[in-house]
Amino acid sequence: MLWSVSSDFGFLCSCCGEEHDGLPFGYGVLAPAYWNDDLEGGRGNSLDGERCVIGEERFFLRARLILPVVDSENDFEWAVWISLSQSNFTHATQLWTSPERVHEPPYFGWLSTELPTYEPTTLNLKTLMHSQPVGVRPTVELEPTDHPLAVEQRSGITLARVQAIAEQLQHPRR
Repeated sequence: MLWSVSSDFGFLCSCCGEEHDGLPFGYGVLAPAYWNDDLEGGRGNSLDGERCVIGEERFFLRARLILPVVDSENDFEWAVWISLSQSNFTHATQLWTSPERVHEPPYFGWLSTELPTYEPTTLNLKTLMHSQPVGVRPTVELEPTDHPLAVEQRSGITLARVQAIAEQLQHPRR
């Protein structure tokens, strides 16, 4: 289930022909792609707003994948989940409330969110997760490949692309 963050920009939707208030400049999901409701309450499973553990074997942190918008002062953000090794997860969570965390080198991880609008899948793209100041969610840097999401992160997107994402998510094809 996706949630969105809107800006003040309204837009005329090319799918339904209606004027929509607020062009969303970000979307996110509540859990990694590998989480399902049957895991809740199970031994070794936990999910909160920023961390997820599955079976005491898989470890995830929430992060921000930022796409620059070349014709706007706003950036577009996907709130994503990154799979980390147990040692990196433990280290990152130990430093979660420490101002020193900004001095940490990036953590290698795997993108664990399947983002709509992208083909091929975004699952398991290689990432580097960069710690931010306390109170700010980490950021994600994708491996510089030819995957469309990695290209968009490097090159940026336009307001027209932001609108196309909004239209596709508000009016999914069945």
